[in-house]
Amino acid sequence: MLLKQHCIANQYLSGETGCSGLPGQHMRGSSGCNAAAEPVHSAFLGTPQICVTKMSTRNCQGMDSVIKHLDTIPEDKKVRVQRTQSTFDPFEKPANQVKRVHSENNACINFKSSSAGKESPKVRRHSSPSSPTSPKFGKADSYEKLEKLGEGSYATVYKGKSKVNGKLVALKVIRLQEEEGTPFTAIREASLLKGLKHANIVLLHDIIHTKETLTLVFEYVHTDLCQYMDKHPGGLHPDNVKLFLFQLLRGLSYIHQRYILHRDLKPQNLLISDTGELKLADFGLARAKSVPSHTYSNEVVTLWYRPPDVLLGSTEYSTCLDMWGVGCIFVEMIQGVAAFPGMKDIQDQLERIFLVLGTPNEDTWPGVHSLPHFKPERFA
Repeated sequence: MLLKQHCIANQYLSGETGCSGLPGQHMRGSSGCNAAAEPVHSAFLGTPQICVTKMSTRNCQGMDSVIKHLDTIPEDKKVRVQRTQSTFDPFEKPANQVKRVHSENNACINFKSSSAGKESPKVRRHSSPSSPTSPKFGKADSYEKLEKLGEGSYATVYKGKSKVNGKLVALKVIRLQEEEGTPFTAIREASLLKGLKHANIVLLHDIIHTKETLTLVFEYVHTDLCQYMDKHPGGLHPDNVKLFLFQLLRGLSYIHQRYILHRDLKPQNLLISDTGELKLADFGLARAKSVPSHTYSNEVVTLWYRPPDVLLGSTEYSTCLDMWGVGCIFVEMIQGVAAFPGMKDIQDQLERIFLVLGTPNEDTWPGVHSLPHFKPERFA
């Protein structure tokens, strides 16, 4: 068993399990090596990447000469462990010689006092206090900006590095205006993400507030689903589609169980790590503690991923709002292009949806005529 595990480790490190240099990657549409081919991320699908029984043993040559049984080692090379007589006294002690001290982690420590009149030593968690000048969380100078990743209407995102632990981070710097104060979307995003801890939700590390900016410090993920699909046009590998869809649904299930709607699902807001892990990001339009509700705005979700009832003016929606976006992203991953790429306005977006699904009526969609923006003559 040890030999097999060592062989697997060697094969993983040497990169000889696939043409792309990563273990378990299969080339799509070609039997040879192709640097542009899409890797198949199956770490979360439960599919074994290396078959031990069929694995090549070219990386394991010479292993038998390295691993030796204990009996073959010369006697003078063995480390002898001798059992010595314990110098501890019997367990029973007078009550005045035993003291009980509680450490900070609530563990109980018994020891024999050297002198009945002396105080017991204090148990400290840290051996020495940190330097006043050392980087700390919550401070702007604790992070170094490396490069600019993107810019929006009210925020700029940078790739950065933490001076506290040396890890890469994403810095979302939100500009504060004296007249308007902190944008409500930033307050909403920070308050929601502070309470969300899940493998498929982007992790909020730190919040830094100054007079000019509010900076949200996230874990760094190197790409998103939109960029990933651009690198692999024509649709993703079926295994990757299943992998990403499963993680998307798992992350949504987590927030929906906590009465939170994302309300802005699109490929740009789905981060993809180099190991194929998907994370929901950008909770600026998310809404909490209101599922279901009758007071939502219909100005949510990017146009291509907005459901028809919201396009028609409905403000009564629940988790189905996010599930429509999941379906659109699912289709886009398969075919490589957006399912309903409206180019003009809401009217054009509705026409593209009805062209595929058919124009609704009271028989196929009860209550559709009561929606504010539904005009049957426009879709004749």
